[in-house]
Amino acid sequence: MTFWDWMLAAYDRPGVPAATLTLQDEHGFNTAFLLWAVWADPDRETLANGVQTTVLWDETVLWPLRNVRRALKGHRPPFDDAAREGLREDVKAAELRAERVLAETLATLAGPAADADPVAALTRAAMAWRGQAPADALERLARALA
Repeated sequence: MTFWDWMLAAYDRPGVPAATLTLQDEHGFNTAFLLWAVWADPDRETLANGVQTTVLWDETVLWPLRNVRRALKGHRPPFDDAAREGLREDVKAAELRAERVLAETLATLAGPAADADPVAALTRAAMAWRGQAPADALERLARALA
């Protein structure tokens, strides 16, 4: 199974969307990076490569798209609501495509691991990303993925 397919299946599990959104919005993590860490269980050097790749993509592509999508949410006079919402959906599709490009790129750095421990993989990824690990939020995601 490709990482993208695995990631989509993971998002369908109860609790995963909320757990990843918390890690993204409250702790500054990239969801695809964290999920890739569970899927691939990469070594320290590959994790560092993954962080560098993800941060560059976040700063230049994902966050700008996400910020535009969020700015288009809700009524914005004098702009027509249908036109604004149509544009928002276009930006949302571009954001999803950008997430897929990142996921496919991360998958080239390391492939699927056999039986990775989600808590350990998430903790290593969080440490590589920020030098700290919000244990409760990571454990909540690991439980949802199990």
